[in-house]
Order: sequence, then C-alpha cells, then structure tokens
Amino acid sequence: MNNNDRLLTVDEAAERLGTGVRFIRRLIQERRIRYVKLGKHVRISESVLTAYVEERTVEPVRTRRTGFGLVA
Repeated sequence: MNNNDRLLTVDEAAERLGTGVRFIRRLIQERRIRYVKLGKHVRISESVLTAYVEERTVEPVRTRRTGFGLVA
C-alpha cells in the first residue's frame, strides 16, 4: 500500500471495479484481496484494486494471418 493511496469504502471499490458490493465482500471474506480494518469499517486502498485488476488482466492472443485467406 502506497502512502498516497486513498482508502475506498466497499461501495466505492465496487463502483471502481464495475461490480456489485457482494463481489467485493466475497473477495474480503475469502481473503483474496488485501483490506484495512478500521474498527468495524473495512477499507480497500486504490493500489490494491489496481494490482488486483493487473494480476487478472488477460493479454490478447496475437495471430498472424498469412495469405489473408486466399486460396492458391
């Protein structure tokens, strides 16, 4: 976690990822994402969300087409 990170609420984290709150709560419950516990409140840093997305980003498969589908 970076010192300049903003701590997001569960609602803000869900909005940032474009998911529902239940998904974020499940990530927390299953300890699949790092979070900060402040009393009864849970916060997730922006850098944790960025890392989560980067770790799960799938690169496209590059295929090289030869002949462009022409038949000889």
